[in-house]
This record gives sequence, C-alpha cells and structure tokens, in this order.
Amino acid sequence: MTQDRIDLDVSVGYALKHAAAALRTSMDAALRPLDLNVSQYSCLEVLGHRPGLSVAELARATFVTRQSMHTVLQGLQDRGLLSRPASVPSGRALPTRLTPDGTHLLTRASAAVAEVEASMLRDLSAAARVRLHGDLVACTSALVEG
Repeated sequence: MTQDRIDLDVSVGYALKHAAAALRTSMDAALRPLDLNVSQYSCLEVLGHRPGLSVAELARATFVTRQSMHTVLQGLQDRGLLSRPASVPSGRALPTRLTPDGTHLLTRASAAVAEVEASMLRDLSAAARVRLHGDLVACTSALVEG
C-alpha cells in the first residue's frame, strides 16, 4: 500500500507556513527593543484602528484565545499603554482604548513592523505585491467561507 504524501518542495501550504514563521521571527526581533511581542503589538495595532473593542473581539481580531488576550491586556495596562474601565454602564464587555503612551509606542512599533514587511517584499514588484495580497485574501476566503 502506498501513501500519498505532500511534496514540500511545491506545497503552497508549507511555503505559507514557512513564510508566516519567518515573518513572526522577524517581527519579534524588530519589536524586542520596544519591549513588545507580536501578540502585544497586534493588540495595540487593532485597538489603534478599532478603539473600544472587548476582550473577545480583540482575541478574535488577533488570533489568540480570550484567556491569552486577558494576559496580553493586563500586561499592556500595567505598562500604562491602554485603559479599561473598572465597570461599564451597560452590557458585560469592558471597552479597551489606547492611552497617549500606547499611541506613541504603537507609532514606533508600526514603523518597525512596516520595515520587516518591506524587507519581506523587497524583491517583488508593485504588481506582484498587489497580486500576492489578492491571492492570500482569496485563499483565506476559500477556507473560511467553505
């Protein structure tokens, strides 16, 4: 009986996973001088675009569990980078917002991550970058939408 195996030399999924791992490693290195990791940066970036999100919404947006997000938020809050009310007037979700210090650090972190992305894409033409983005979005949609 023969077993069909994926050819890793041509597997898109394997190449994508390899690229994701390399990207994360490079982002971690770029963020380390700012005393941030990728999860913390992602949280700040999402809040910079969508202030007031709940823990559950942030966890979904940054691809971590709610439990992990609680830990990330507590650490960022302890550093004075975000604020969360002790209670809310209605509902159960505690909206989270960046503080001025959080906004300042996010600006620096975004620049560091943009440099990593530029390095990753430096050998691609502008058209190839647009195509790559579109192809990745299409791949994601195919898997999410079934």
